[in-house]
Parts: sequence; C-alpha cells; structure tokens
Amino acid sequence: MKRILQLVATRWLARTPFGLVVLGIGWWLMRKRRGQAGERNDVLRQPGRKSRNPYVWQGPSARNRK
Repeated sequence: MKRILQLVATRWLARTPFGLVVLGIGWWLMRKRRGQAGERNDVLRQPGRKSRNPYVWQGPSARNRK
C-alpha cells in the first residue's frame, strides 16, 4: 500500500516543474541519509562482535554438545 501511494504521489508531483524540483530535493536528501547510514552500519558490523541487546536470539548453545 505504501509503494502504491508513493507511486501516485510521485506521478502527481512530476506533472509540474515545481513538483520535479520537490522530487529532486527529496531524492538528494534521501541519498545523503542512506549514505550516512551505510557508513554507521559498517562500523558496527564486524566479525565476532556480539550484540549488546539481551533480547537478541544468539542461536543454539554449544554448551550441551558432546
């Protein structure tokens, strides 16, 4: 449903030059935000690093294996 509304809003805005400017600014801002989010996630995603969240499922325990 969200994608359909985005499509309708984008097509409606693309009809006018002012709408195209609004879409261009929105695209540029989202591109900057996604680029910054990627840099932050790369720092956190290191092999062997455990989650600090106590509610995250860690998988089966190896303590009872023989």
